[in-house]
Amino acid sequence: MFSIPEVCSMGLNFTIDGFRIVYCLIAAFMWAMTGLFSIQYFSHYKNKKRYHIFSIITFLATEGVFLSADFYTLFIFFEIMSLASYTWVAYDEKKDSIKAADTYMAVAVIGGLVMLMGIFLLYSVTGTLNFNDLEYAFFDYGVASLNPSDMHKLWAAGICMLFGFFAKAGAFPLHIWLPKAHPVAPAPASALLSGILTKAGMFGVLVLSCRVFLSNATWGAIILVIGVATMLHGAVLALFSVDLKRTLACSSVSQIGFILVGVGIAVLSGEENAMAIRGSLMHMANHSLIKLCLFMAAGAIFMNIHKLDLNDIRGFGRKKPLLTYIFLMGALGIGGMPLFNGYISKTLIHESIVEYTEFVETARMFSYFSASSLKAIEWIFLFSGGLTVAYMTKLFVCIFVEENEDDEVQKKYDELNGKYMSGLSAFALTLSATVLPVLGMLPGKTLAVMGEMSKDFLHSAELHSVHWFSLGNVKGAFISIAIGVVVYFVVVRGFLMSKSPVTDIGLEDLEDAITGRLKKQAEEAKVKRYINRWNKYLDLENMLYRPLLLKFLPFVFGVVCRFLDSLIDWAVVFLRKTIYKDSKLPQELEEGNVLTHIIGTILNKIQDIRNLTVGRKKGMSLEFKDYEHKTVMTYERIDESVQIITRSMSFGLIIFCIGLLLTVAYIIIAR
Repeated sequence: MFSIPEVCSMGLNFTIDGFRIVYCLIAAFMWAMTGLFSIQYFSHYKNKKRYHIFSIITFLATEGVFLSADFYTLFIFFEIMSLASYTWVAYDEKKDSIKAADTYMAVAVIGGLVMLMGIFLLYSVTGTLNFNDLEYAFFDYGVASLNPSDMHKLWAAGICMLFGFFAKAGAFPLHIWLPKAHPVAPAPASALLSGILTKAGMFGVLVLSCRVFLSNATWGAIILVIGVATMLHGAVLALFSVDLKRTLACSSVSQIGFILVGVGIAVLSGEENAMAIRGSLMHMANHSLIKLCLFMAAGAIFMNIHKLDLNDIRGFGRKKPLLTYIFLMGALGIGGMPLFNGYISKTLIHESIVEYTEFVETARMFSYFSASSLKAIEWIFLFSGGLTVAYMTKLFVCIFVEENEDDEVQKKYDELNGKYMSGLSAFALTLSATVLPVLGMLPGKTLAVMGEMSKDFLHSAELHSVHWFSLGNVKGAFISIAIGVVVYFVVVRGFLMSKSPVTDIGLEDLEDAITGRLKKQAEEAKVKRYINRWNKYLDLENMLYRPLLLKFLPFVFGVVCRFLDSLIDWAVVFLRKTIYKDSKLPQELEEGNVLTHIIGTILNKIQDIRNLTVGRKKGMSLEFKDYEHKTVMTYERIDESVQIITRSMSFGLIIFCIGLLLTVAYIIIAR
């Protein structure tokens, strides 16, 4: 362990092990590849130096997260990472970018504050935040040894910290920043946001699940339920999307769900967690590398035509074999196709669900889930995998198989063959894509080695020999592929595409459309286009979070505060009129002070004597003036004038001069 004492009060503590080596190397590889690609990508952008500076800061902070040895160090680098990566989302400073960046920062800040609250609670219970010390405190002796009060604090701490980590990982329902941020962020940044920064959140989830709450059935059930919701919701969002990078972003939400399902099953399985936890680790690594490939491929498209709508980029990839290879490797990997890396990790997670279901059926383990509900979760897992196949097929067919509806546009796309990427960019994308089938074809020498290196950190049991491509293991992949094919032809080609009049797509003259492949559509006066059927009112941010945080809660708190403020005033008035009723003090003056009272009283007496003596003898009319009141008014006028004079600069200068003269006089006399 390496420590930097007294930094941020508690010091920073770092450590290294197999898991950390794996993810630090993956992060370094991804930053290197996106760095090479960004040379061409940002060649015509302003403020590219700003991107590179904050990219370096984010890289160092991310490595700090993975190397952290305690929650305090993790939190410090977690927040630096979030603040530095904000500039990626707001990079082009357009309205949509700023709004997405605001959403990203709001989720990050709220998540960070809640996480910090959890860290305080955890420290109050344990007196330590060190991962290894927490392991000894809870893993060896069990949380059941805690008293009820500390147990409640521990659970509160765990839920708060889980909230913060879910916010960064993009788990449902805190995933709202992902579909907003990725379409507006530069493609190299999107690859890192999706591939690595979400895994920083998953790192925190793994620490909590493998150190503090390992084998806790309640914790495992929470993770599993949220994982299933995230997995399915993200896949549905991706299927409905008609924006290339938004589809990939929603896909990231879904893949985080797959990982969480594995973590949940691992916690529930206790000592039999080998397949589940290693499958989760492998899918974390696979997803990072797959999204590196896919987002850079999307960046290659965007930097040529500056569009992301599927109807606009349709046909761009035709006659571009290198880009086709790159995108296809990523699509097959994330779709879980056998011989590709995504198949290996998804198979382990799927088999862990099957294994845990058998444990529950034979009553070998306690579970909140019945065997039938676990089988339903298995089918949701396979169905979500099928949706992944469907939306990746949708993207591939749109970009690389179909032709653009405008012949002139398609001709321009075809002319870009060989000119759409520099040699350096081609090298970065090709290397990133080639890694994926290598991992899938040689899992025993690649992904399994990563799992073996990480077993101590993950508290993983020994993994028995796995026949990666046996009929039983391949069966699950084939079921998902079959579901994907059906969903693609029934839902995508049927429900999510619509025939629109040719005039709606900007063809001014119908006769001009009767050329090439558009002849048949023109004769029918219709062209089939991808349409977005996702109802805008189902957007969680606009439907729930923004009204809740910006309108409803401020209104409610404002009403409560006004009521409490008025309640205090009413209480004070009530007490002053009852228990603490005001009464005049015996010696209290109605106005003025003692001096004005004495002078006024003397003048009133003189007035009375004059009226009784001189005034009566001379027949003068009697005067009755309240000299006490007049004295008070005169005193107040004089006091006001004195205050005005004493506050003036002239008076200050006069006093300064007098003081200076007295000082000089004292010096002369003293000599």
